[in-house]
Amino acid sequence: MVDNLSLEIKEGEIFGLLGANGAGKSTTMNMICSLIKPKLLIFEECDVMETRKIGLVGGTGPESTVMYYKELNSKIDRMSEGKVMPDIAIESVNFRKAWDIMTAGDYESLSDYLSEKVNALKVTGSEVIALTAVTMHVVYDAVQKKTGVLLVSIPKAVSDEAAERGFKKVGLLGTIFTMEQDFMKNDFLQAGIEVVVPDSEDRQLVARRIYEELEFGIVKESTLKEFNDLILKMQNEHGIEAVVLGCTELPLLLNNDNCVLPCLDSVAIHINEVIELAISDD
Repeated sequence: MVDNLSLEIKEGEIFGLLGANGAGKSTTMNMICSLIKPKLLIFEECDVMETRKIGLVGGTGPESTVMYYKELNSKIDRMSEGKVMPDIAIESVNFRKAWDIMTAGDYESLSDYLSEKVNALKVTGSEVIALTAVTMHVVYDAVQKKTGVLLVSIPKAVSDEAAERGFKKVGLLGTIFTMEQDFMKNDFLQAGIEVVVPDSEDRQLVARRIYEELEFGIVKESTLKEFNDLILKMQNEHGIEAVVLGCTELPLLLNNDNCVLPCLDSVAIHINEVIELAISDD
């Protein structure tokens, strides 16, 4: 994986890349030549980087909304070398209301509620709009249809990342809705990647820890051990190569430093996609 690479090549200079096998030389050249798509590739041609206004449908839950806001600001600030922070508008939903509607299976009302928030963001001039919760993507297509807005999709962004990293079988952790329904899995399947979810008892455990702990910013070592044991179980029984953090609160608990398998962090990947669209000239 090529990360945090910055090059300054002046006109007329000949630039060479040296490195051991696997260092990323070919990957770097393929990204520069547009043969593969990087997550973020910036060619600075002016002193000040312009960004489109970003709109977030937040509150589902509050902890992940804070992560989005902080990371979008800090990453764009670093990328612009301290010259730019993005304009961001947030429409925060009533999480309890949204959750109750969803658990009742009233997806029509849920899509109406989220569409109100997306339309409010349109009024603010937001050009790049995203839902800050994986589970709310259960009505992603309906919200896009009702609002006419091409939302930045978490499932698509994460499945693209998994494909680029060469994974063929991944484990999926998230809310009950995310693990048991297909909206998070479809893009993976279309990319030829098999998706495995925990068994019924383990799904209940994951959902309970998310709803009772992580939604409130509570992170426990005992829960981390439970999740790593569960991930090892999925690896041993199903041969998963990586784990998808399919709930935007899960990165509070799991990351590549403390997880037994590589993590596909839906928040980090989604944020990078939002930034790419916000700074794009297209």
